[in-house]
Amino acid sequence: MSIHLVGGGWAPENDTENDAAVFGPFLAEAALRATAAGRTDPRIAIIVVRNGDGDDHAAKLVAALEAAGPLDPVVTSLTLDGLATLLAVADVDGIVIGGGLTPAYLTAVAPIAGEIRRQVAAGIPYLGYSAGAMIAAERALLGGWRIGGVPVSPQDASEDLDEITIENGIGLLDVTVDVHVAQWGTLSRMVAATEAGLIRGGLAVDEGTVLIVGQGTLGVAGAGSVWTVSESEGGVLVSTFGA
Repeated sequence: MSIHLVGGGWAPENDTENDAAVFGPFLAEAALRATAAGRTDPRIAIIVVRNGDGDDHAAKLVAALEAAGPLDPVVTSLTLDGLATLLAVADVDGIVIGGGLTPAYLTAVAPIAGEIRRQVAAGIPYLGYSAGAMIAAERALLGGWRIGGVPVSPQDASEDLDEITIENGIGLLDVTVDVHVAQWGTLSRMVAATEAGLIRGGLAVDEGTVLIVGQGTLGVAGAGSVWTVSESEGGVLVSTFGA
């Protein structure tokens, strides 16, 4: 099994090469599961939690996936106060959780978090796009832009939260994740949260980039970088790696 964490961002119209690189490894894994189940195209659960534009967001995710190959999408579009049910991920070859307001996504998928963990442990690939990547962690960074009232990152990326907020996520991996890093300036949020002891470091993914977490391995594909933040004697250590 592997977990695919996409840092957000959409490819320019008619430029699907990077989408194929970012979403292709996930779809290839799902296609293997589909073949084993006797399906021609992989059946992909797509869950979006949005404020009125759920169908549009789901369509963008489908288009990005289709840059890598055919699929049979099973879309669950929820409002910001909606809750997912087990039907959203029943009999599928892969699971995609979309982007938007991260706290709303965590609330929406909490009722099926145990089933998602079970399926991923059984070999179903998971792809989290933006918010879906952030909530995949055991300790999920939901947003915020201040610590103790002191600004540490841009307010525009706060997810409507004031203080940096860490809560239990889905639990697919044991490292905290942030997204839109170079584009939204969120690296300083993870650095500050690590230095304050709120988290023990983490991984931060640029837009147009995927971090692939497999059996003891890490891979990167796409146009940007993955930033690693870790505790260090006397401070915080930051490094990057790319495709």
